[in-house]
Amino acid sequence: MNSIQKLLTLMERLRTPNTGCPWDLKQTSASIAAYTLEETHEVLDAIEREDMDNLKEELGDLLFHIVFHSRIAQERGFFDFDQVVEDIVTKMTRRHPHVFDLNHQTDTDEETLKQQWQDLKSKEKTLSGVTSTNFGQNSTSQSAIKRAVSLQYEAAEYGFDWPELSFVLDKLDEEVAELKQAIEGGDLTQVSDELGDVLFVCLNIARHLKIEAEMSLRHTNQKFIRRFAYVKQQMQSSNINMSQQVLDQMEAFWQQSKSVVG
Repeated sequence: MNSIQKLLTLMERLRTPNTGCPWDLKQTSASIAAYTLEETHEVLDAIEREDMDNLKEELGDLLFHIVFHSRIAQERGFFDFDQVVEDIVTKMTRRHPHVFDLNHQTDTDEETLKQQWQDLKSKEKTLSGVTSTNFGQNSTSQSAIKRAVSLQYEAAEYGFDWPELSFVLDKLDEEVAELKQAIEGGDLTQVSDELGDVLFVCLNIARHLKIEAEMSLRHTNQKFIRRFAYVKQQMQSSNINMSQQVLDQMEAFWQQSKSVVG
């Protein structure tokens, strides 16, 4: 019995009525969805920390969830794990003609490959009959960050896109000015709306620079954690209680942290 079969057998036993695990038995794909997302974030965290032992563990946890969802679907008569594997192998083979086609090109550049990937995805959706004629319908299940970028790419396919980064940066200045004006006005609904516009433009900047915005923000979160931990440590060493009244001292340690902890 290979490793995957062991995992599938384990899941089968967990989901066997009367003899399986009571908690596992009552779960649905909807009830474990949040846990699946949590495991995905833990995989990303291990990658960011370059912790290979933890990455191995977290990938196992994520694989367990894939098997879990597959088992639930199998019990409901939809599909099983083998079909999940077969489908992804077929799809990835189809989406990599530059590798698997007999007359493939070996020197295809990255931009061409990216466009090829998008074209193949669009063709697949058309053939499957799930393509929506309504703008934005193909990204409804994504997070707000991912969906914003997807919408920008989708609009760009129609030619609705800034031709150069400088125009996007100018747009950011414009949106920040409107945010300041809204804050002065005191209308929180308008402030929220203008803040959303600023965030949307920031994501547009990331898209133009080909930077993954989600990972960029995750890296900033980790940087903030390191620097703030340093500030706390220095304040404690100096016997200074942290409060708004000593913000100048905390700011001094914060600036110091940039060269000490990065």
